[in-house]
Amino acid sequence: MQIIISSVVLLSVIALIIGIFLGISSEVFKVEVDEKVSKVRECLPGNNCGGCGFAGCDALAEAIAKGEAAVNQCPVGGAPVAAKISEVMGVAAGDSVKMVAFVRCDGTCVNANKAYEYNGVKDCRLAASLPNAGEKKCKNACLGYGTCVNACKFDAIHIVDGVAKVDEEKCVACKACINACPMKVIELVPYAKKHKVVCSNKDKGKPAMDACKVSCIACGMCERTCTKGAIKVVNNVAVMDYTKCDDCGACAEKCPRKCIS
Repeated sequence: MQIIISSVVLLSVIALIIGIFLGISSEVFKVEVDEKVSKVRECLPGNNCGGCGFAGCDALAEAIAKGEAAVNQCPVGGAPVAAKISEVMGVAAGDSVKMVAFVRCDGTCVNANKAYEYNGVKDCRLAASLPNAGEKKCKNACLGYGTCVNACKFDAIHIVDGVAKVDEEKCVACKACINACPMKVIELVPYAKKHKVVCSNKDKGKPAMDACKVSCIACGMCERTCTKGAIKVVNNVAVMDYTKCDDCGACAEKCPRKCIS
């Protein structure tokens, strides 16, 4: 019995000593955390999607607290989160334009012509490494195998008739689909804009027409029609400047290929 009592006392003393040591160490070596970082982090949604350009919400919170990132830099939280963070930081939230992902391709099973039949693994990255960058004749088309779908955490993009389509109401502009797409046919556009160029084909004239029924052929009609200078033909495909576009729809009406939605 004496041995048991002695052992218990000894263990209690050792535990007490270790506890005191840890308590002192935590005070001596503790890292001061900026209170603003914690408050900003509480405002963020916690998706850790990386759409803000940082590794996650913790990294963004730290950057905002240091003044290295804007208070409205979280694409998932949008204006409501920006307003909360602006209160913490004591600055104006500024205007926050809602952005959504958009697939610059309408090469559906009906519209797009094929160079060959592909029966391999349904992965865009793998298919893009094959001849012609996939089975579609257009070398800049959406391949339609769903790599972007797998990358999206918000169920905001799906393959419809051989082409990726974005659900704008679910999209949070996290850029996961953009980063996953090997063909680079997905971009962020303002949610409110109605007119967009639904083509990424960089061929001109007949080759473009042979590849797809609704391809841009670089005719320049849209560019000549637009009085705002909001659309230009770059590398044989029309490109929209949404900061200048007023959604008048003139370019869409004049487009002979109907590749402007």
